[in-house]
Parts: sequence; C-alpha cells; structure tokens
Amino acid sequence: MTEARRPHSPVLAIVLAAGEGTRMRSPLPKVLHEVGHRQLVLHVLDRLAALAPPPSETVVVLGAGRERVEPVVAAHPLQPRIVEQQTRRGTGDAVRVAMEAVSCTEGIALVLCGDVPLIDPADIDRLVAAAAEEDVAIAVLGFRPADPTGYGRLVTDATGALVRIVEEKDARADERRIDLVNSGVIACRIPFLRQALPQLRPDNAKGELYLTDLVERAVAAGRQARAVAAADPAGLAGVNSQADLAAVEALFQARRRAEAMAAGVTLTAPETVHFAFDTKLAPGTVVGPFVVFGPGVVVEGPARIEAFSHLAGAHIRDGAVIGPFARIRPGSRIGAGARVGNFVEVKAAVLGEGAKANHLSYIGDAEVGARANIGAGTITCNYDGFAKHRTVIGPGAFIGSNTALVAPVVIGPGAIVGAGSAITRDVPADALGLTRAPQEVREGAAARIRARKAGSRKSG
Repeated sequence: MTEARRPHSPVLAIVLAAGEGTRMRSPLPKVLHEVGHRQLVLHVLDRLAALAPPPSETVVVLGAGRERVEPVVAAHPLQPRIVEQQTRRGTGDAVRVAMEAVSCTEGIALVLCGDVPLIDPADIDRLVAAAAEEDVAIAVLGFRPADPTGYGRLVTDATGALVRIVEEKDARADERRIDLVNSGVIACRIPFLRQALPQLRPDNAKGELYLTDLVERAVAAGRQARAVAAADPAGLAGVNSQADLAAVEALFQARRRAEAMAAGVTLTAPETVHFAFDTKLAPGTVVGPFVVFGPGVVVEGPARIEAFSHLAGAHIRDGAVIGPFARIRPGSRIGAGARVGNFVEVKAAVLGEGAKANHLSYIGDAEVGARANIGAGTITCNYDGFAKHRTVIGPGAFIGSNTALVAPVVIGPGAIVGAGSAITRDVPADALGLTRAPQEVREGAAARIRARKAGSRKSG
C-alpha cells in the first residue's frame, strides 16, 4: 500500500456502506464479504488510516444488516462514527445522513464506497488535494476501464474542467465515447456540500438523490469542479456480485504475490499461493505450491513452507520447516530450526528451537521444548469434553510413535515415552514412561491358527 502525504486538513471521511447487495445473493451483508480474509469495508477503512495524516473524523453510513456490520466497523482503529440510512434514497441522501451527524463546517468531505477495497491511498490524496485548490468546490475520481460500458461519463470542457457527470443511458453518442468514467469517489468542500445537499432533487428514473448532481450545482454556482484520473484504475474495482468478488480477490492475490517476490520471498508456484491481508514473510523465505496463509501469520525467516500447508495466526522463526501438508492453527509459535512435517496439526502450541514433529501428529495446547522429538501418530489429548488442558514436553524429550498424552500432563526434560503409550501422569526428567502390556510370544501359534482357519473353510 502506498503511503500518501497530505498537507491539507481537516478531512471528514464518509464511507457509504448501506447498500443491500442484492446481486450478491447472499445472506451476508455485501461489505462483510472478504478479500484476503478481511471484510471489504475494513479494507476501505485501512486505506483511510494509511493517509498521512489520517482523516480527522470518519463516518460510516450503514443500512441493510446494520446489526452485523456495526460491531465489525466499530472495532477498527479509526473508531468511526456509525449512522444509519433508514430509507435508502440514493448516495446524496446517504451523505446527507452522514453530514447531519457531524458538526464540522470547514475542510474537505471525502466520500468513498464501502465495496471498493483496493483503492490506492495515493489516489485518495491526489483527489483531496484537487478539492483543496482555490475556487474548487468538488473533485471526482475517475478512471479509464478497458470497456466503459455501464459507467457514468465525466464530461469536461475545453480547459479540462469537469462540467457534469452523465449516466450512460442519458448520454449522447459523443458522450458515450468518453473513456474517463465515474468511480463514485468524490472530495467536496464542506461549506459547499452543506449548501448544495438540500438542493438535490430526485429527478431521475430511480427517484433517488444522486451525489453526482453536485457537479452541476457547483458549475451553476460559478465554482470549479475537477476530474482526477486515478493512477491505479484497477484499485477502483467495486464488488456488486460474487463474480466481482472473485475478480477483486484475484487482483489482491496477484499484487500480494508480486510484493512478496519483490521483497525477496521465493514462491515456487506463485499463482497457487494464497495470502491474507496481513501476511508477513521475511526475505529468503521459500513457499511451495498451494500454500494458504490465513490471517495473522508472521514468518521471521528465512523459513520453508512446503506444499499444501495451511497456516493461520502463527509465528514462524527462522530456519523452521513447515509441511508439506501441515496445518498450523492460531496461537502457534514454531521455533528456530523446528520442523512440522506432513499431516501434522499444531494448535495454540509452542515448539522450541529444533523441536521436531515430522509425521501424522496433533499438537494442541502444548509446549514442546527445544530439540524434543515427537514420534509419528502422537496426539495431545487436550479436551475432556468440558475444558482444554495443556501438555508440557521438556527440552530433549523423546515421545515414541502412536502415543497419547492425556492433558494436563508434563513430560520432563530428557524423558522418554515408549511407543504406543497412553500417558496420564507426569513423567520426570530423564525417566522412561510407558504403558504397554508385556509382549507375549507363542512359538508356532501362527501356523496353528492358519491350519485351523483352513480346516474351518473346508468343512463349511
């Protein structure tokens, strides 16, 4: 994300997130759908927070699904004010609701859409700077798509000043040839906005108040309007359908892969690696094919993440090797040089430096000391049906294959647990713990069993 620097302030940010999102055909409010494991509306707020300085105040306009969206939005570090557009009567009405909730009379009002998650903060900054120019009342962020069909066109005069925004269905043939289209993102002088909002009229087929009509209001009042072409038009892609969501996700992933490789991360099959919004990989880290990073992964590195592994909420130290086919769940910390191998699941556990769990094991709610070895098929029995309990395995301990460690239990430093054991009591340091029944060998019994079985088949 590009950091933007802005000398002018204050800026009131208004995020429009009241739409029902009917084309999503989902019970989940549109702005709560995720890109890179983060809700659309939170991406927009993150972009605002990246401005330098950030907005002096932020308002989020909610509508459909407010009871689900509000807790998500309220937890954002910007601490936005939340208002509700009870009757959806267009973008102009939504901004009216926002302006009624604040008392500011000076500065710039910046209006963004809650379903445009990848907007570049640098483009936001350029838009606000244009609105802050002398005699300018409003600036509109435009972009040039490969196909402008369906978009409102930004109509400019011979000097390049914006004179109006015309919807495609109302545009003349020459206006439809305009390739600079409306993104829905505007910056407006607050005194002009407060004056012009009451003048908006629902003189259109939808009977709504269009924010875009402010351009003509500004021109009629002898004020300037500006069209600002986005440097990053792809970042203005909005989400109105599941297909749009998939396209924006693909764009997000492509950018994160490119950023990772530019920073020195090796992706052996980049098109198959899936990033979260906050994935952090140190230079020198190697990531194999079909690796999925959920939220909250930090790889200090350089480390290796082998193919088909899934990580979330985990901290990986340098020299560690994860996978292939490993699952690292939230709360896990994998120490330097540790190994988590194929079909091993780690949850809320700490593996010390050089510890190994190479095969077919579950390590949950546990602490595994440095250089301890976890044999294949080992499980920590952390849940008794009512509560979770912790297993502690000391440094240098050796846990034999097919062992069940029934928590709470402590295996002391240097202790050995025999294969096939079910350990329910602590094993002291350097002790041997095992629960196997004594092995019994009966000479010739196998041959006698086969003969008996063969005879049974013949008599049957």
